Amino acid sequence: MSKAERERSARERLAEERKREAQRAKKLRALLVSGGALLVIAVVVVAVVLVQSGGDDDKGEPAVATAPLSRQADGSIVMAKPGVTGPVLEIFEDFQCPACEKFEEASGKTVKELAAEGKVKVIYRPFSLFFQGQEPTRGNSIRALNASLCAPADKWVAYHDRLFEEQGPETSQGFGNGDLVTWGEEVGITGDAFDSCVRDGQKNAEIPKANAAAQKAGVESTPWVTLNGQKLDQNITFVPGALRKAVESAPPAAPSTTPSASASSG
Repeated sequence: MSKAERERSARERLAEERKREAQRAKKLRALLVSGGALLVIAVVVVAVVLVQSGGDDDKGEPAVATAPLSRQADGSIVMAKPGVTGPVLEIFEDFQCPACEKFEEASGKTVKELAAEGKVKVIYRPFSLFFQGQEPTRGNSIRALNASLCAPADKWVAYHDRLFEEQGPETSQGFGNGDLVTWGEEVGITGDAFDSCVRDGQKNAEIPKANAAAQKAGVESTPWVTLNGQKLDQNITFVPGALRKAVESAPPAAPSTTPSASASSG
């Protein structure tokens, strides 16, 4: 074989080797793309499973199981296991009050747990702290309170929690009637009666009564939390462990400073 033939043969072998390398590189890229796609698919599948598993909770149920709920004649809501009459934890709040939202965020779960454990009788007393205030804060407060009074007792705590989750700034228009109806539907409150009650402000006439109860109890700000009629310090109300300790060490219910009323099925 001549030198020229040997050089040509070497060039051919080199070309063939480069061709094989190119083919291997192409296959590797295909594998990487395929593997990446499979990874993406796997991530999507896992995400869907997680969302679906998280969405198995029944609508209208708060994140924490609650004791039975009932509405009293004055519009307040009682959360207590059968036979539990005390100690009594009363919570005065306004749905447009930022501090009330912070209280719910910090201690709402503990309040529900204590009631579910049969360690306390909880009375929620929503009212309008901003009833004599300026717009838009006043309107936000009144619309949210009216809607909460429209909500059935068994769904009330779930709706209560949702209202605080959706609370907007005091200085901005919020708690629109359409949204209030939608949020009710999303926690399981359905039907034309609730829709009409919210949009027509059918419970607005009851707000002065709720405000009068708060005034009689000496409420000066919100949240105003009492245990057996005695106001709790913020170092207790906003600290779950301290709140639990206060409730568990409290004596049987003392006479409440607020008017008592019989429960109804509302």
